[in-house]
Amino acid sequence: MIAELIEKENIQVRSIIPAGAAAAKNLFEKLQVATRLGNTYKSKTMLTFNTLNGPKKVETTVWSATEAFVQLKHGIHIPVAGIIEVDY
Repeated sequence: MIAELIEKENIQVRSIIPAGAAAAKNLFEKLQVATRLGNTYKSKTMLTFNTLNGPKKVETTVWSATEAFVQLKHGIHIPVAGIIEVDY
């Protein structure tokens, strides 16, 4: 299934579901790089995440990332467990 591109303002956090136990360590490392790119160079990252309505993707600046959540602008927090892919 192809991920639908959406605006970050349209992310419905309550509809995000776990993506599976892929490579969580590698994913966290990619999120740390995305945070540095966003804070230092204002670079955007493409995040693909799993929802009740299928995969969605958003192109945005990652403000911060922990092992549990990724913080975007406007106080949007995406659970790391729901993230499928991170591309810079």
